[in-house]
Amino acid sequence: MSLPPFQHLLDAHGRDVHRFLVASVGPVDADDCYQEAWIAALRAYPRLPEDSNLRGWILTIAHRKAIDHFRSAGREAIPAGDDLAEQAAVPPARAFGDEDLWAQVRALPPKQRTALALRFVLDAAYAEIAAAMGTSEDAARRNVHEGLKRLRTEYRR
Repeated sequence: MSLPPFQHLLDAHGRDVHRFLVASVGPVDADDCYQEAWIAALRAYPRLPEDSNLRGWILTIAHRKAIDHFRSAGREAIPAGDDLAEQAAVPPARAFGDEDLWAQVRALPPKQRTALALRFVLDAAYAEIAAAMGTSEDAARRNVHEGLKRLRTEYRR
């Protein structure tokens, strides 16, 4: 059995990857991370073993691009003066209906944020979450549990 054409992978999982990234990094930065994930996948695709779990593989790449995004955001310059006023004037984008909640999710530690996005945006099973994150199934369950626990205590409507 050989790998399907790359376009089939993109068609089958593109929407889920984008939804995961919107939940993970926000609607503003999701498109850039989405493009970076698919470019990385395209480069690695020819070397992928034929019996690979393609959905888990591409979600792992997207997860790593989300982590890269947060790492690079910590190194960016902070806007001042007119730039800050312009950003404050732009209304926040609405992702899945409740931007305040998703902002709280994005503020979670990376493992909890990723586990929650995979579980509740993509309805991924714990085994799939574990595969995408490179952890055990128990660790995936724990990350979802801890993320929900933290959201319950910090999120205010």
